[in-house]
Amino acid sequence: MGLFDNVFNAEKGITETQLTPAEAFAAVALVAIAADGYLSDQEGRDMTMALSRMQLFRSYSNDVMHRMLDKLLSLLKREGPGELVNTAKACLPQDLRETAFAIATDLVLSDGTVTSQEQAFLDDLYRILEIPGDTALQIVQVMTIKNRG
Repeated sequence: MGLFDNVFNAEKGITETQLTPAEAFAAVALVAIAADGYLSDQEGRDMTMALSRMQLFRSYSNDVMHRMLDKLLSLLKREGPGELVNTAKACLPQDLRETAFAIATDLVLSDGTVTSQEQAFLDDLYRILEIPGDTALQIVQVMTIKNRG
């Protein structure tokens, strides 16, 4: 049983909150950088940069991106990580789930250390997003190689 199992499994009921696909994608990234219990300014900048390079966020100005992240941060504080991930899953198109997992993995690995909480989060996330285990493993391996240096 992983650290986040109780959080994710206890809050199976999806709230009334609806997210756009972009918001759902960003929500997964936000929970990833907060998985260790700490949300640094650098992690926030890294996440914003990673998202802004994506086609999904290409039309988002800095102001729109910041308002979206403020909304998601408010939801994270109010509903908790489990509920936010479940809400995001419900609003995230199937074809973006592997990409969301890859970005989340990249963000978790980018600081060079992976806490047990972050490991447990990634382990739970691939299951929640219904990503095949072999695909999730490949993503983690590639992102580990990417973040070595």
